[in-house]
Amino acid sequence: MLSTKVNSSDPSATGTPSLSTTSLEALQSVEQCKFMGLVDKLRRAGLSSVLQLPQIVVRGDQSSGKSSVLEAITEIPFPRKENLCTRFATQIIMRRDVESAISCKINPDRSRTEDEQQKLQSFSRSIKDFGELPSLIDEATEAMGLTEHKAFARDVLSIEICGPDRPQLPFVDLPGLIHSANKSQSEEDVELISSLVEDYISEDRTIILAVISAKNDYANQVILKNCRKFDPKGARTFGVITKPDYLRPGSDNERVLLDLSQNRDIYFEHGWHMLKNREDSEHHLSFMERNLRERAFFNNGSYKALPQRMKGIDSLRERLSQLLFHHLKRELPILKGELDSMARTARMQLQLIGKSRATLADQRVYPAELFSSAYDIVLTKCMHQNGHKFHIHESDDDANADDTENEECPPAVLEEQSQPKTFDPQQSGPVTLTRKQANKRVVQLLQRSRGREIPGIFNPMLINHLFWEQSERWDTIAREHINRVAATCRTFLHLILDYTAAPEIKPRLLNLTVLPALENALNAAFNELKNIEKDKQRHPITYNHYFTDTLQKVQRKRLLKGVKEASGEATVVVDQKTWIGGSGYEKKSYIHPGTFHEKLPNSIERDMDKAEKKYFIDVVTKQVIERHLVAPLAEIFSPITLARYTDKDIFFLASEPPEVVQMREHLESKCKMLKEGQEAFRAVLGQSVC
Repeated sequence: MLSTKVNSSDPSATGTPSLSTTSLEALQSVEQCKFMGLVDKLRRAGLSSVLQLPQIVVRGDQSSGKSSVLEAITEIPFPRKENLCTRFATQIIMRRDVESAISCKINPDRSRTEDEQQKLQSFSRSIKDFGELPSLIDEATEAMGLTEHKAFARDVLSIEICGPDRPQLPFVDLPGLIHSANKSQSEEDVELISSLVEDYISEDRTIILAVISAKNDYANQVILKNCRKFDPKGARTFGVITKPDYLRPGSDNERVLLDLSQNRDIYFEHGWHMLKNREDSEHHLSFMERNLRERAFFNNGSYKALPQRMKGIDSLRERLSQLLFHHLKRELPILKGELDSMARTARMQLQLIGKSRATLADQRVYPAELFSSAYDIVLTKCMHQNGHKFHIHESDDDANADDTENEECPPAVLEEQSQPKTFDPQQSGPVTLTRKQANKRVVQLLQRSRGREIPGIFNPMLINHLFWEQSERWDTIAREHINRVAATCRTFLHLILDYTAAPEIKPRLLNLTVLPALENALNAAFNELKNIEKDKQRHPITYNHYFTDTLQKVQRKRLLKGVKEASGEATVVVDQKTWIGGSGYEKKSYIHPGTFHEKLPNSIERDMDKAEKKYFIDVVTKQVIERHLVAPLAEIFSPITLARYTDKDIFFLASEPPEVVQMREHLESKCKMLKEGQEAFRAVLGQSVC
């Protein structure tokens, strides 16, 4: 039983206990040692902080004798004193080594502050023999800050004992469960111990060594309730009954305990075991003398009939060793899978954080690599491989010029008013008119614009007016298109940064370079569009032979067709009196000029619109979109942009926040630890557990 004080008056007939012990020497086979050694390597690598490693947890109510059981198994003389109890979890790690040594350290609870954790982690002691163990435990108790007002702690005292004859068995001795609070143990202490115990025994790889005292009714001992809660099938619980010598020989209580020890009442898959602890008057006895007296006790009375493997410390050690060995063989393949999975996840997380950027040189390398990746995406992959295309879809009205003169052809598109007006997003679409309505509109315009032209000839400025009216909203459409392309460019750059930059770097790069560059590009695009708009407001003119060639070709074809159709529709048949060698009437036909004029198609304005439309789309695409929005994308991530960065810019862009530095250090340490665990598996077992 670990205590805060040591009864120095306890005599010892054998003097200071030795680190060596022959009774444990032959406890484990070569194969068992190999498996136990693997778990020890995993624990020494620090993996117990991230993985559930197999271990034996000694549990029991207060004064159940659990520390005496642990002392008998390990032959470590823990300091003891009446009415003092274990106040923190104690991890006992026995490891085979050529040299004998005892070392001690404190594993602080995670709820401690960072300063407290660092202080407790710095606690490290080594002793030469067990005679120094009491003072070492007192130092650890003081370091944890335990006083009369603070009775228990969640910190763990880890004691490692090495020796050539030590079996590799890991034990954890937990504070005894408290039934109720008293003046020295508060309700808070009761809850702390209960929570601490549950944290340990709830782990699936923990073997529960449930210790009950024969002095008390086992039905009232809290440990059995905990075992049924966290191990309802009893698959990983091993029961130990202590203090059978307190029972009256032949009594009902003795018979009930014997039934329990043979698994007839509370069933545990691994059964029960009986031990006789040293009495208070026997603490001076050596472990050998203790074992001899225990053997004599179980060879008499009702216990004589109990199978040898179910009583005494020697058979208990053997059973525990076999139990842990088979437990390890079952759990190690699963443990290796978890280890490999955690290693992959940790490496991936470390890769996502990126390389360290602690110095200015490191900080300059980071944006250089980032810019290189982004530049490659913008220029090489997108532009060179996939390219970008702008399709101009001709309307059916343009594609089928031969069929445009019938009443079923697509409607003409004209603005409601010829005067410029403020753009209304709600009224941004074109006004749809039938050909009849459009012709009426043009005729009205012809009548209003008549000047000194010869009859049958229209004012040539009418073409300008109709074109300006028809193309009035092109500017609005172009502006909307520019905004959409700019938004697409912005989204594209966001996606690039999502792919190439760390999450904390993206907003910095956006503010430092990307957004200002996009704003400048958009302003330049709109300025270019203004110049194009001014050109469009001048007298329509084109030097593109497409317009004249197409116009002549289409007009010739339309004229022939139109004359033919108009002649038929404009022919008027009348009776005319004609002298033909006698009196009578003769029917004659002629073409009515007014009707013929109405039926002839006038396509000048439409052809001009078509040519100007292609030109307008072409210049907006090349001179605005390409020149000012698309082409500058690569320049944003060019080496020239990076070369203009000052040291201040580099620091602003690439410096790491403290939490990222801390996270990287944590992940690097974790990756190193997990790699050591993987190497331990390969070195000890190869692929046999995969």
